[in-house]
Amino acid sequence: MLLPKSQGVKTDIRQMMRPPLATIVMVGTLVLSALFVIGWFTQVGAITQIMSQWQALQNNPPLWLRLPIVTTEFVLAPTIALAVPALGITLISPRPQTWSRLTIVAIVLILTIRYVIWRAFSTLNVSTPLQGTFSIGLFILEMFSLFSGGLQLLLLVQRRERRSEADIYSQKVLRGEFLPTVDVLIPTYNEPDFILRRTVIGCQAMDYPNKTIYLLDDTRRPHIKQLAEELGCAYITRPDNRHAKAGNLNHAIGKTNGELIVCFDADFVPTKNFLTRTVGFFQDPQVGLVQTPQTFYNPDPIARNLGLEHIIVPEQEVFYRQIQPVRDGTDSVVCAGTSFVMRRSALEASGGGFVTSSLSEDYFTSVRLSQHGYKLVYLDEKLSAGAAPDDMGAHADQRLRWAQGTLQAFFIAENPLTVKGLRPLQRLAHLTGILHWFTCIPRLGFLIIPLAYSFLDLIPIRTTIEEVIFYFLPLYVVNLMVFAWLSEHTRSVFLSDIYDVVLCVPLSVTVFRTLWHPFGRGFKVTPKGTQSNRLRFNWRLALPLIIFFVLTAISLWINLGKCMMHMDRYGGYGADSLRGLDLGWWWSSYNLFLLSIAILVMLDLPKPDAFEWFYLRRVVRLQVHDQTLWGISSLISEDGIHILLTQSKIDQSCQSALAELEIMEEAIKLKGVITSVELEGEFPEVKINFTDMTLDQQRQLIELLFCRPGQWKSPTTPNELVSLWYLLKHLLMPPALFGQRRRTAIPIGH
Repeated sequence: MLLPKSQGVKTDIRQMMRPPLATIVMVGTLVLSALFVIGWFTQVGAITQIMSQWQALQNNPPLWLRLPIVTTEFVLAPTIALAVPALGITLISPRPQTWSRLTIVAIVLILTIRYVIWRAFSTLNVSTPLQGTFSIGLFILEMFSLFSGGLQLLLLVQRRERRSEADIYSQKVLRGEFLPTVDVLIPTYNEPDFILRRTVIGCQAMDYPNKTIYLLDDTRRPHIKQLAEELGCAYITRPDNRHAKAGNLNHAIGKTNGELIVCFDADFVPTKNFLTRTVGFFQDPQVGLVQTPQTFYNPDPIARNLGLEHIIVPEQEVFYRQIQPVRDGTDSVVCAGTSFVMRRSALEASGGGFVTSSLSEDYFTSVRLSQHGYKLVYLDEKLSAGAAPDDMGAHADQRLRWAQGTLQAFFIAENPLTVKGLRPLQRLAHLTGILHWFTCIPRLGFLIIPLAYSFLDLIPIRTTIEEVIFYFLPLYVVNLMVFAWLSEHTRSVFLSDIYDVVLCVPLSVTVFRTLWHPFGRGFKVTPKGTQSNRLRFNWRLALPLIIFFVLTAISLWINLGKCMMHMDRYGGYGADSLRGLDLGWWWSSYNLFLLSIAILVMLDLPKPDAFEWFYLRRVVRLQVHDQTLWGISSLISEDGIHILLTQSKIDQSCQSALAELEIMEEAIKLKGVITSVELEGEFPEVKINFTDMTLDQQRQLIELLFCRPGQWKSPTTPNELVSLWYLLKHLLMPPALFGQRRRTAIPIGH
């Protein structure tokens, strides 16, 4: 739900914002580029002469860039010579170590530099203004992508691991020798009661004596106040919603006094050992923040809509398993807004509270802490879990809000690129995070440029097959081999491309809109806990992708026809006959594949259950009609349980009967109604909906499902070939049409 603008951040922004340098730079760059292109088209002497000389260089590149007349084996030599060692390193060191990571990064960077030199001096087509505009435009987009990726590769060598430190620091906490007071803040805005109930219960279950739980209700709902009283936690509200979440937190901080502040979003439930694993770091007086990963107890909508929820690693895993440890190595950890612990005195000393001038209050508050010399720690342990967005609309809105909030850095005092007190390496790490949101523009360009091959009869890249194999193929093959390895097996190249294409259009619009009008949209809360009993297609997000799909399909046929005519005319490809035509249709084919998957993602599958179901095996004793039945749980939620009976017989007469059950390992006794009896299969299956649950029973069940230490695992993504196979399979047989309408359940350990 969108907060009213009058309750947003506009008033303080007018007082705090600096001159819009980013807007000036953006507009100035566009204007200068347009003037240059216009001058080229109108044959301005100096511009025409420069481009003529550049074209002459492209036609006659340096001798060391030219391929001699060689055999196919020689052309393939660089690919083989570099791919084999790269593969060997990943096999010898399955998990990146310092030496293996350095070696792989060096190989990739060398290949990247080699490719850039070749592209700059041998492949551009500036023979005419129109050809040159597209050719140079494509080159700039490529260079931006490679520059952003290269910075991330360089920073990978700074990765830091904190688990052994946590083992040491936690000893005094466990022995009761270091127990600072902790205020646990749970900000909420319109989240359903059942979500807040599980979060509060989870926070109360944390093993730590000196803690106080506060429910911060920014919608002043009487039933939420009653919920707080029922659960025994403190309740805080305020008369308005000024500054959204940041204002809510700052208001609560003024009414509390714990030495440490812990924050959980309304849908995030901590494990019991959250505080014992994090509080110990604050024995170091310079530590201002300890951030832990975000993980989710339900699949993200992209994975769910593709039917790959147990195969694709959630998108957030990339950030928390690859990027945050690197940021920790450069002392530039980012506060993620939830599942963190902060020192109150550090927060007060660095500005008095959370930053209110941006939608990303968490990010810029961490910048403030760094600016004032405090250490920011990232502990890569999954100590909490929350709810991923329920559908593609919510997923998109969340990402667009993050993009806008991050890019507001250019317009506020806490800009990490200019603020005083940060070291160059810290600024460089923050630069990579900001540049990330600009990479949607090259992705959009890579969808547009291939259309020029057919519709405008342009060739932005002039090259030969042999040159592509010699210069491009080694980089591409090595990247395929090491991409998942470098990302801690959180993403493959193909899956990464899918995630990029899905939102490249709205993200590009958001980037330009934010640079032009940075504070035009207020804070929008991501809805959680929604239900849907039917398929829904998100036309708002899908329409631009459909347009690109149609144009790309048409251009593919046109390019294929041109290639066939070219072959008929020359009887095959000569050494210099590949002028981009077949590159164009290969490129269009890949784009068509990506767009097909992206459009399929926009079909949101039904989500009939508000509660999440988990695969969890427990011995269950069931009492029905004075008969004792034994079985093993297969699925459990806060609302019900599925039991496979192993030593008893049952029939349909038990349906709708009242039942009493006990989950033996946990000694949880519950009551329910049998809603279904299925006799097919090796074991009969009984489905029960819980009824008449007491508060103590709810606590036991929530602690079982969400709060067990170590229960949230780190899954891995399949390799490139397997990922490609799954994508092709689900493209040809979409889950929405061929998949079974089943409950989505998440494995959570034993």
